Amino acid sequence: MRYQYLLIHFIILYIKRVLRSFVNLIAYYFKGDQQMLSTDQPARFKITQFILIQIATLPLWLSTPSLAQETTVKPYQDVDTKRLQALIITNKNLVLIDVRTPDELDAFGGTIDGGFRNHNLSRGWLEFQIEDIVLDKDTPVVMFCGIAARSPLAAKTMTEMGYTNVYNYTDGFFKWRDAGLPVRLSDENTGSMLFSKPVEVASDIWSAIGATAPPNYENSGHNNNLSFIITSEGIVVVNAGASYLLAQALHNEIKQRTSQPVKFVILENGQGHAMLGSNYWKEQGAIIIAHVDAAHEIDSHGHIDLANMQALQRDKAMGTKLTRPDITFDEKYIIELGGEHIELLNLGPAHSPGDIVAWLPKRKLVIAGDIAFHQRLLPVFDYTDTAAWIETWDSFARLNAKIIVPGHGEPTTFEEVTKYTYGYLKHLRQGVRQLLDEDGTLVDAYEIDQSAYNHLDTFDELAKKNAGRVFAAMEFE
Repeated sequence: MRYQYLLIHFIILYIKRVLRSFVNLIAYYFKGDQQMLSTDQPARFKITQFILIQIATLPLWLSTPSLAQETTVKPYQDVDTKRLQALIITNKNLVLIDVRTPDELDAFGGTIDGGFRNHNLSRGWLEFQIEDIVLDKDTPVVMFCGIAARSPLAAKTMTEMGYTNVYNYTDGFFKWRDAGLPVRLSDENTGSMLFSKPVEVASDIWSAIGATAPPNYENSGHNNNLSFIITSEGIVVVNAGASYLLAQALHNEIKQRTSQPVKFVILENGQGHAMLGSNYWKEQGAIIIAHVDAAHEIDSHGHIDLANMQALQRDKAMGTKLTRPDITFDEKYIIELGGEHIELLNLGPAHSPGDIVAWLPKRKLVIAGDIAFHQRLLPVFDYTDTAAWIETWDSFARLNAKIIVPGHGEPTTFEEVTKYTYGYLKHLRQGVRQLLDEDGTLVDAYEIDQSAYNHLDTFDELAKKNAGRVFAAMEFE
């Protein structure tokens, strides 16, 4: 019965199309003259030609892919809301792909919050990018959109690309949202370039928590934490932000909480999202502070970071200029401001050259930067010394911090970041060491079991790269 209704629906649409076009054509050629049809041979010919074309295309309308899919066995499974909820609970590897555009997510209330991993990959980019997001083609994947119009086509495409465990969510996001089920917003702070509004971590210590996803246009490059400390004599900001406008957005939030000026801006390292907003803060009269190695990174690679950010952020990159720090230090720099004692410490090599932490000993609070990770998988770069990072962890542990604001993700405890930073580094290096002892290859390294960490954001993007880079480094240790 469903197929009969669908067939009737397409025939009605087709008849409406023919009649509308035919009426428009008649009106055009007659222009109110009832005799034109009998005397204007070109008009008679074109009308006849039009009718013949419409008749000839009728079989094409009746053999559309949608109808073909309805009358043959589907290569994917349809699931309703109840079944999707069950899949989310029982399948720890489930991946959800929302095939709508980012603008739709912003306009219509976000996307489904559930499953092992959520991705927004618009239908037009599916074939080009899905294999970079879902590496294992046996992974269970649910395709969905707003009303299940695009998701069946996306699910079919996935099966044609070799994916073996594909689902189509037939109820669509709007029914999920309207049922009051969990929803994740693509931007938690609509109307601002900040991904989220600052939260108070401790008295007068705030942090705007960035997205744990990679930087993109939608999150404005705010995928790290931008923190600030309010004192009676001024503000200390940790991380300048990824652009001039993002720094300005953070400053707007600061102004809502205090009238004190920003006195210092600390760069946790020389990466773009830590330092590219520095020229905004310089305009406000702030002093920029960084480690000597971070300053070197800015000098040698800053122009590349700037160009990449401009290409990604386009209009949002407006006003951003590369700016060097005013003050650099090697091991330790102390800020005394308004009763706060803040120690800037380089504890040793870690994630990036010039990594530092901002330690407030009286508060037992550390703004740890990229030394500590927990909600997203840490990245290993070509220049990352994982053995030295593990050694640096002992110095980090001796701080005995009670509150840790990591470089990415929500404030947490020492035990949590130990598990997902120190623990992950040890696990990966042990796997590579065993592989080298068995004369394994780089290809084998990509298959090291990292499943204990596969629930972390950016796991899909980073896990195999991390294994490959650690293998390449340990071959020469």
